[in-house]
Amino acid sequence: MNQMTAKEALLIGKLDIRAAGPRCKMLLGDLNGDGRMEVLLVQPDNRQDVRYIPHQVQCLTAYDLEGNLLWQTGKPDPGAGSQGSDYPAQIADIDGDGRLEVLCVMDSRLIVINGHDGSVRSSHELPDPQAHDCIIVANLTGGSHAGDLILKDRYHRMWALDRNMDVLWTHEGNPGHFPWVYDLDGDGYDEVMAGYDLLDHDGTLLWSCRDLDDHADCIWVGDVNGDGEPELVIGGSVTVMYDRHGRELWRYEGSVESQHIALGRFRSDLPGLQIAGLDRLVREDDGKGLVGKDALFLLDSSGREVWKEDRKTPGWLTIIEPLRGWTEDAPDYILAYRRGGDLAPALYDGHMQVVAEFPSEGYAVHADLWGSGTEQVIIYNSESASIYASKPAPADWNMRPTGVPLPQPKRLSSSTLYPGGEV
Repeated sequence: MNQMTAKEALLIGKLDIRAAGPRCKMLLGDLNGDGRMEVLLVQPDNRQDVRYIPHQVQCLTAYDLEGNLLWQTGKPDPGAGSQGSDYPAQIADIDGDGRLEVLCVMDSRLIVINGHDGSVRSSHELPDPQAHDCIIVANLTGGSHAGDLILKDRYHRMWALDRNMDVLWTHEGNPGHFPWVYDLDGDGYDEVMAGYDLLDHDGTLLWSCRDLDDHADCIWVGDVNGDGEPELVIGGSVTVMYDRHGRELWRYEGSVESQHIALGRFRSDLPGLQIAGLDRLVREDDGKGLVGKDALFLLDSSGREVWKEDRKTPGWLTIIEPLRGWTEDAPDYILAYRRGGDLAPALYDGHMQVVAEFPSEGYAVHADLWGSGTEQVIIYNSESASIYASKPAPADWNMRPTGVPLPQPKRLSSSTLYPGGEV
C-alpha cells in the first residue's frame, strides 16, 4: 500500500454536530425541498447493542450544509449505544407527494415524521415487539412509488406493511442483515431478496439459494454479465451470483468471510460489471485473542478473482461501497472507510490504486449534495462532519438553493450498515 500515490480530496465544509449527541448515524436527503441535501443525525438509545438488544431511536437532529441546526426530535443521550448494527431509520417519500418523510422506531412505535420540520405525522404500533432491526421501503402493492415498508427482527422474521401500516404478510427464515427489494420480473411490484430466499411481492417463496451457510451480509442487483437480465450477487459465507430464476451462475470461495460486496464498472478493460469485496481474514471478536485483519478484493463478471489486497496493517472493520460520479467522467470507485491500521478512508480504483484520500476518520456517506452532477463524500464522527469533493465548490454553493427539490435516490432511502444496492 505504501507505493500508492494518493490525491488528498478537497475539504469544502465542516459542520459541528455535537448537539446531535454521540454515536449517531448520518442519513442524507433534501428534507425541506430547497434543492440541497440536508444531513440527519440519528442517535440510538442506550439499548442499542452490536447484535441482540432492541433497536430504538433516541433522537433525530437535522442540519443544513452550513451547519445550522434545523430541528431536533427527541433528546440526545450521552449514554447512546453504538453502530454495531443498523439503526431503524430511513428518509423516503412514502406518500408520493414530493416531500420527504423520516421513518423510525422510537419509544417502541413506528413513527412517521415530517422531514421539513421534524413534527410527528403519525405513530403506529409495531407488528411485533422485535420488529425493529431495520426499515426497508418497498413497492409491494403497486402504484407509482414505493410506499410500503418491511420491518424485521435481527435474524429470523420479517413483517411487510402496506401504506396504511397494516400487515400484508410475514416471513420466517434467514433474512440476513438487510433484504433488498427490486422488481426483477417487471410486473410493477417489488420482489424481496430476503437473505437467501427470493419472495414475491405477496410473500410467496419463489426460490432459495442452496448450500450457503451463516447469513447474507449484503445483496446487490445488476446486469453483471451483460445478458440484459438482472442478476443477484450475495455476500455471506461466500460470494455467489444467481440469475433471477434461481439458477446459480458462479460462486467465489476465495474469502474467509465476504462481509461486504459492491457492484460497479470499476474497470473499462473488463466486460460487464465487476464485484468489489471485503474479506474478513481474521476477526477480533471470536474469543481467540487474534489481531483482526481484512482485505479488499475484486472479481470479474464471471466470479474470477482479479486481485486481492495483501494488507500489511491490522484492521478488520472496513466498510466498502461503490461511488459513482466523483468527477464528471470517472469510472466507478470503491469507497472504503473505517479501515484502521493507519489507513485513511479512501477511494480505490479497479486496479487497487488510491485515487482520493480523506484525511478524517469516521463513518462515510456520499451523494450529489446540491445537484452539481458529481458526488461529495462526508466523513463524520460524534463531533464533526467534514465534506469533501474532487474540486472546489462554487462560491455560492451554500448560499443560493434552487428551491427545486432534489430527488431521493433509492440508495439514500435504503441506508444500512451492510450496504447493498442495484446498478
